[in-house]
Amino acid sequence: MEKRALGEGLVAGAAGAVAMTLGEKIEQRITGRPSSHVPGRTAQRAMGLRERRRPRAGNWAMHYGQAVLLGPLRSVMAHVGLRGPWASAQFTVVRLTNDQILENATGIGAPPETWPRAELAVDLLHKAVYAFAAGVVADRLAARSGSGPGQRHAARRPGRRPHVGPLPRNR
Repeated sequence: MEKRALGEGLVAGAAGAVAMTLGEKIEQRITGRPSSHVPGRTAQRAMGLRERRRPRAGNWAMHYGQAVLLGPLRSVMAHVGLRGPWASAQFTVVRLTNDQILENATGIGAPPETWPRAELAVDLLHKAVYAFAAGVVADRLAARSGSGPGQRHAARRPGRRPHVGPLPRNR
């Protein structure tokens, strides 16, 4: 599963990045909001590079790099049986947390609770688009392998119930 999840996850992460980028560009045309340079500045600071105000290449590298590299986690989720909208909602939190750790650790960003509410809503929306698009791709690719262990366990007795032991290990 590991190699398969890695490859499929990179594909899912890339698909999510493309969906998020398209959504951002549509939103920016409607709202007039300029592109953010926070991702590129975060990358520059994290790598100890000379900081430029508008790091276009760093922006794209960070934007797509984070998205693609987080994809394998969503793929692992799908392979173990965490699929569908609930899993994608959970993954949205992972994507947001990843950004916040990097941006706050470098001093480029600020905690979300300090942001203007409209800016926070836009960021949440775009990260959700990423997570749900990556989730659709990861779920479909993982489904080719059949049900995950969590799904097989749940099928034993539908619903969350006591006294339903774990599945036996496959040897």
